[in-house]
Amino acid sequence: MSKRKLTRRQAWRIKKVQEEREARANKRDKVILENVEEGDLGDELDGLIIANYGSQVDVEYQSADDSLQVSRCHLRANLTTPVTGDRVVWRPGKSTGVVVAVRERQSELTRPDSAGLQRAIAANIDYIVIVLAPLPHPHAELIDRYLVAAESVSIKPLILLNKVDILDDETRAYTQDLLSVYPDIGYQVLEASTKNMNGLEPLASVLKDRTSVFVGQSGVGKSSLINSLMPGVNVKVGELSEKYAEGMHTTTTARLFHFPRGGDLIDSPGVREFGLWHMSEEQVLRGFIEFEPYLGTCKFRNCSHKNEPGCALLVAVENGEITQRRLESYYAIIESL
Repeated sequence: MSKRKLTRRQAWRIKKVQEEREARANKRDKVILENVEEGDLGDELDGLIIANYGSQVDVEYQSADDSLQVSRCHLRANLTTPVTGDRVVWRPGKSTGVVVAVRERQSELTRPDSAGLQRAIAANIDYIVIVLAPLPHPHAELIDRYLVAAESVSIKPLILLNKVDILDDETRAYTQDLLSVYPDIGYQVLEASTKNMNGLEPLASVLKDRTSVFVGQSGVGKSSLINSLMPGVNVKVGELSEKYAEGMHTTTTARLFHFPRGGDLIDSPGVREFGLWHMSEEQVLRGFIEFEPYLGTCKFRNCSHKNEPGCALLVAVENGEITQRRLESYYAIIESL
């Protein structure tokens, strides 16, 4: 059955209703915040945002007895919107506290919102764990997009092939060929399975005492990995759609969890791929780290690295110093900008 097309007036009415609902919600939040700030507020305290619900956040802090506690807080007006992983200054209130300042971020992870604009979804990250699986079918351009995005924000990436227990001879050969290039250019690649628990110990050792975020297509097993690494967390696990061979989104907000042996993990909403349209060709080019020694050495300053004589990248491919597949990924990403 085809979807009924809305008239311009119907579309306008729907938009108007949505705007009115949003205005009422913002007004309620403003009234609540004013009531909080008019009441007695405690001294300023340091805290860590472990979950974000839009106008409210959960702030974790160390209490007087050195135990970790969590307080629900509103946000002071005109405050930089905090995200999970932000370190903040907040003041406790009678029922809810108030976040009054957001400390400077060391790093941030962004993704496009519904309007196509980049927005932060997590902050102060040390590792981006790029999770792959035999299904949904991984491909080089998707992996390279994650890597370029990680390089652009100076966050160290780690490639993790999950669900290796379901690999057959064909998919094993494919994934081995797909991933073989990355250790040679300096990226760490690990394998894991939550079914037989293989590979989880090396992964936990790498992530210890670091703040990490798992990214990847829905259905690659991010939630299952978190449940295995952090028993008792019980993150909801989505089943893989048989019809479309891609996962159903299960996570609705970025949450921060603590590893039992130290370190933190931010469970981010399912991200199919990073939007790189906001990056320049030069930024994408420098996101391919093995290209760096050859940049600026082409015969022509405006070299497109496709067929110009004296192109340093093409020569490097001929000499086996750069793979043709990575260069083709670069072409594909540039075409999509």
